[in-house]
Amino acid sequence: MKSKILFFGLVLCIGLSSCVPHKNLVYLQNKEKALDSLATNNLTEIQKPYRVQVNDILNIRVKALDQDKVSIYNPVGDESLNADSQERAYFDGFTVDIHGNIRIPVLGEINVLGYTTEEIQKLLENKLLEDQFKETANIFVTVKLAGLRYVTSGEVNSPGTQVLFQDRVNIFEAIANAGEITQTGDRKEVMIIRQYPQGQQIHKLDLTDINVMKSPYYHIQNNDMIYVKPIKQKSWGTGLTGTQTITTLITVMGLVTTSILLIDRL
Repeated sequence: MKSKILFFGLVLCIGLSSCVPHKNLVYLQNKEKALDSLATNNLTEIQKPYRVQVNDILNIRVKALDQDKVSIYNPVGDESLNADSQERAYFDGFTVDIHGNIRIPVLGEINVLGYTTEEIQKLLENKLLEDQFKETANIFVTVKLAGLRYVTSGEVNSPGTQVLFQDRVNIFEAIANAGEITQTGDRKEVMIIRQYPQGQQIHKLDLTDINVMKSPYYHIQNNDMIYVKPIKQKSWGTGLTGTQTITTLITVMGLVTTSILLIDRL
């Protein structure tokens, strides 16, 4: 009798431990004190300006009072540019080469590695005014990344390369665009593999903690890789919810009981 009680107790403990706790699925929990509006409003997002890397694609447009004089700097058919076309951005954009340079018509090679888009914009305006135009030409240059490109892998519903045409994208927007994290994904240790001039670095974010909004890695950058690893319950195979676990345990207990009865009859 005692052995049966111990057996059922062991099975129950396994079942309870195999379920995914609710707190592991909820984003932005206040783990330090009771959540209130004041605590939420006092959170400050940290974001450093993005600095251009090798293989980035820049979308550069030059405007002036006499647009014909600056047409050489702009793609053919610019007025019909489809902002959603990744192919158009690839062929018409300016790719940063392995030396950190872009090639601009007439101006030649210009090093932009480590610059922000605002700094590149001012650099090009000054170059054009020095070499090609006068102040009266009213040169106006815009520089943008040709889409914020990143990769999602692991426990997300739509892994692969994602592109968003936005200047600022936080980790929740990036994951939502990839179809959200699956129920078997570890929200407490989401990895961001980021490119730096000296190589790659891995940063970890706990998306269940509201303080993630204070992290310097809360906003993703171009060429980031986001990896969501699976939780342990996925490999156990006992079920992720209470219903799934109970169903699995009932099946296992039925098989064990049947096996014991058959053995006793022999």
